[in-house]
Amino acid sequence: MLTESKLLTLSNPNHPLLRKMLVEAPGTYHHSVMVANLSESACESIGANGLLARVAAYYHDIGKALKPHMFIENQSGNNPHDSLPPEESARIILQHPNDSARLLKEYGLPKEIIEIAQEHHGTTLLKFFYHKARERQPNVDEDNFRYDGPIPQSKEAAIINICDSVEAAVRSKQHPTNEEIHKIVRTIIYDRLLDGQFNDCHLTIDEILTIENDICDMLNGIFHQRIDYPKDKKICSQL
Repeated sequence: MLTESKLLTLSNPNHPLLRKMLVEAPGTYHHSVMVANLSESACESIGANGLLARVAAYYHDIGKALKPHMFIENQSGNNPHDSLPPEESARIILQHPNDSARLLKEYGLPKEIIEIAQEHHGTTLLKFFYHKARERQPNVDEDNFRYDGPIPQSKEAAIINICDSVEAAVRSKQHPTNEEIHKIVRTIIYDRLLDGQFNDCHLTIDEILTIENDICDMLNGIFHQRIDYPKDKKICSQL
């Protein structure tokens, strides 16, 4: 059984897999911590298992540590995808949930965490490279740009599915306003609903609205606008 004690042990940042991600893919590590904070809060807002979501979010992207430079959060200037055809880029990106699940199995993590890692993108479309490929070949097969899935099978997996995309989308904005954050969160959630990504996770519409509001509140707290301090050195020294 996956006990609370076991989950707390796995949340230790000194776990070999988390250390591996911190050292080899620090951008992914930071992203995973942010997703964990959002997912735990969203789960608790509807009575789902917040601790499971937090720990699963820590590990959900561990497969990126195998090729960290291929993921934008770990890049510093040079983007190797600029010199690759979109089909090849998509193949690399689409593989990371499978790589995550494989690594987690090798290290003996609980099946619940492995399943969430496998499901955290569902069968969503990798839109950026799909549209890039369509510019070159209009009749490109959409299925070649979708994750293998399966779609989320639990509320915790669905929430991580949302928070994973939301965190990345909001982080791409320099100074997002509350309105921009709300629009991003709602667009991602509705897109997943229309795409059938939540068909198996048993979330109700009321729960989805609660999750949306909770994520927005969390993000507004993280990205709240700060005042500009006065430039006068004497005043600044007194702050």
